[in-house]
Amino acid sequence: MDNKSKKYPYSLDLASSFIAMALLLAFMYVTQSVLVPLLFSILISISLFPLARFLERLRLGKAFAAILSVLIAISIIWAIGWFIVHQSIIIGKDASAITAKVMSVLERAQAWVEQSFGIERSEIMNQLRDQGNKMASNAGSVVTATFGSIGNMVAGVVLVPLFSFFLLYYRDFFREFFFRAFKSVPHTKVDTTLNKIYDVVQSYLLGLITVMGIVAVLNTVGLMAMGIEYAWFFGTLASLLMLLPYIGIAIGSILPALFALAVKDSAWYAIGVVAWFQVVQFLEGNIITPNIVGSKVSINPLMAIIAILLGGMLFGLSGLILALPLTATIKVLFDAIPTMEAFGFLIGEPEKEHLKRNSTQVLLMKWGVVRKPKSSKKVEVEMEVDTEAVPETVTMKYKEIHESEELPKEDSDVDANSKS
Repeated sequence: MDNKSKKYPYSLDLASSFIAMALLLAFMYVTQSVLVPLLFSILISISLFPLARFLERLRLGKAFAAILSVLIAISIIWAIGWFIVHQSIIIGKDASAITAKVMSVLERAQAWVEQSFGIERSEIMNQLRDQGNKMASNAGSVVTATFGSIGNMVAGVVLVPLFSFFLLYYRDFFREFFFRAFKSVPHTKVDTTLNKIYDVVQSYLLGLITVMGIVAVLNTVGLMAMGIEYAWFFGTLASLLMLLPYIGIAIGSILPALFALAVKDSAWYAIGVVAWFQVVQFLEGNIITPNIVGSKVSINPLMAIIAILLGGMLFGLSGLILALPLTATIKVLFDAIPTMEAFGFLIGEPEKEHLKRNSTQVLLMKWGVVRKPKSSKKVEVEMEVDTEAVPETVTMKYKEIHESEELPKEDSDVDANSKS
């Protein structure tokens, strides 16, 4: 008697997959204090893997190559942080002059509101005072959350480099774990899936770094053209905020716009800053990123926005940064699981046939909802009428042309003579 594996209904397999995902999300939420540094370490180790492999080819040893790669990453991050802090200190030296200009701008804004809407300044101040009292009443929770986030940040500073080192050093050990964990799956499929995940995440990270550099240059050039001081600082800061997809550049434009409003005589400079940053964001989303990242990270914008919102709900600010690489990884896994393949398709980019004018008809014909025509023909008719002969002779020639096949010319011409 043959022992055949039981095949469960598709609905049962799908329900079990959703239950497993719900349990996994609950586990991720509970263990986020350890899981978030681990996820960042995985991203960093993937981006550092080419460097570590290059150092290993120089016969430096796997452990030393991993340590040196992590130290190089720490140096780069420290240099960026020092640049931001140093520029902030320089800008802070002129804080008194900037504050005076900001207060004058607020005075003009209050006068404009009073003239346009008839709202007295005392009412505006009362509203501001009420909002301040509300913020003060929540100060305890804000302070608690702040110290909690600082504690998580300090833990991340220590754990992320440590995790990154071990992920680089033990990478073959972890690969064998996946072969052992999925023994029932062909090993070639496991290896292919792991390679796809690596390619997708590395393409996203390296592409993101490249795009951030290009956007930093474009932002800086625009600010310099408008005569805004500290252009390199504001341009680089806005590009770093691209770690928050879709909203990073928009948020990064607020600070230089306020600075331009404070130091310039006209508000058009602030409007120009916001407009230029929006142009850069358009170029980044439609030209720069598609050409650099390519089609490896194929997530449609709707699913990307949903993933960012869910990532923010799950992990907060860290979830906004981790949302897209995690979604790209999930898509690769869904494509490899038969019961979840449809959801991997849903996450991906639509094909050209889905965006054409007659895409609905083509789709219905593809899935057999609407039958294809059995044969589509074109008929060419030639008629010759001899009106002088008695009786009249009519000669008709017709040729059938099949779109699906090409027939010899001598077999497709038929003469028909009819006499009236």
